[in-house]
Amino acid sequence: MNLYTCMIDLKNDSKALAFAHAVEQWLDHLMTAGVITRWHLYRRKLNLAADCYRDFLLQIEVQDLAQLDSAFKTSGQQDDHIETLYRVVHEQILSSDFALYRPFPDAERAERMALL
Repeated sequence: MNLYTCMIDLKNDSKALAFAHAVEQWLDHLMTAGVITRWHLYRRKLNLAADCYRDFLLQIEVQDLAQLDSAFKTSGQQDDHIETLYRVVHEQILSSDFALYRPFPDAERAERMALL
């Protein structure tokens, strides 16, 4: 399992509940298409965070990099429905930071370490 994370701040005129609904529509579509495994959206509570953290944290689980690549390919399709779902989410975002995480140590690394 790999974890694609996005830290997100919304534009000043965006509404948090509208954003959450748009994310749900978009990512449930990707889940139904089988290009992501699961997702979670979190919002900072009581403004408890260092300055480097954004208001929202979105975590998207994928089995492997091939599935993540399929998610990106699906997002880039020339399809009116997909473009609308994508646009409604992204037009509300002011700024975002992304990262990709994996379990550690992973199975391959654990096997190599065991050979030493």
